[in-house]
Amino acid sequence: MPNAEFPTAIVALDAVARTKPSNYPEPFASRMTGREKRPLGDMFGLSNFGVNLTRLVPGAGSALRHAHSKQDEFVYILAGHPVLITDQGETPLSPGMCAGFKAGTGNGHHLVNRANEDVLYLEVGDRTAGDSGTYPDDDLQAALGNDGKWQFLHKNGTPY
Repeated sequence: MPNAEFPTAIVALDAVARTKPSNYPEPFASRMTGREKRPLGDMFGLSNFGVNLTRLVPGAGSALRHAHSKQDEFVYILAGHPVLITDQGETPLSPGMCAGFKAGTGNGHHLVNRANEDVLYLEVGDRTAGDSGTYPDDDLQAALGNDGKWQFLHKNGTPY
């Protein structure tokens, strides 16, 4: 039986972008300027995993470089030429390329748009309870609360 609460199908670029550009506390949130996320999975009521259509303008980054303890992540490049930065170094990406990040490896990763054109990509991640995030380049750690919201702390455990 169809669910009238959610659409059957949409044009992804017609999905409303998130109004809050980042969940990070300052001074990190302002570093996400130029990133636009459209939560596609939420449009259909998906609860086991999330899907975002994300645009990075020139100079923008996907996130702070991070690693998840329990959540796997996957990205698929639709347009543009971002640089994937991981613990292994830098990897140029182009349309049609994809990358995956297994939970629990500690391999910090993010995308950076150093080109003069927008980057458009799909990001997929699961929503495993009890996840935490580490940020090797920043004084930040994160824990996913029981309410499904991220709680951010300094690396010494004091809250932001």
